Amino acid sequence: MLEDIRKEADARMQNSLEALGTNFNKIRTGRAHPSLLDGIKVSYYGADTPLSQVANVNVEDARTLSLTAWDRSMIPDIERAIMKSDLGLNPATAGEVIRIPMPALTEETRKGYIKQARSEAEAARVSVRNARRDAMGMLKELVKDKEIGEDDERRGQDQIQKLTDSFVARVDEMLTAKEADLLEI
Repeated sequence: MLEDIRKEADARMQNSLEALGTNFNKIRTGRAHPSLLDGIKVSYYGADTPLSQVANVNVEDARTLSLTAWDRSMIPDIERAIMKSDLGLNPATAGEVIRIPMPALTEETRKGYIKQARSEAEAARVSVRNARRDAMGMLKELVKDKEIGEDDERRGQDQIQKLTDSFVARVDEMLTAKEADLLEI
C-alpha cells in the first residue's frame, strides 16, 4: 500500500517535470528550435490544428527556422498564426518555404523570459508539493482507518519527502539551465 502511494506521487511529480520541460521549450532563446512552434495552432478546414501537422519544420541555421507547408493554400494561414503568436516572430515567405528568422534578444526581453521561466518553475514546484500533500493525506487516512501503523506512516512520509526534495532539486536544475541558456549571447 505504501509503495502504491509512493509510485502515484512519483508519477504525478514526473508529470510536473515533463510539463515544465514543455513550457520551457515554448520560451524563446536566441537559437532556432522546432519545439518553439509547438504551441501554435493553424485553422485548417475549420479546425485548430497544430502547426507540426500542416507543415514540416526544420532548422535552417542557428537563427532561422524553415517551414514547408504540405498544402500551398495554407501558407497565408500559417504566416498569420505565427504572427499572432506571442513569440514575436516575423515569418518571410519565399515561394513554398516560410523562413522564420530569430531576432536577437535584447536585455529587456531576456529578463522578461527569465521571469517567465521562474514563474513556470515555481508552478512546477507547487505541483510537486501538491502531489506530496495528497500522498501525505493518503497516509494519514490509512493510519486513521488502522490499515497501517504510525511507524509505517513515518517511514512513508520520509520516503515521500525525499522524493519531493529530489524533484524540487531537478526543477531547480532545469531552471538554472534555462536561465543560462537565456543569458547566453
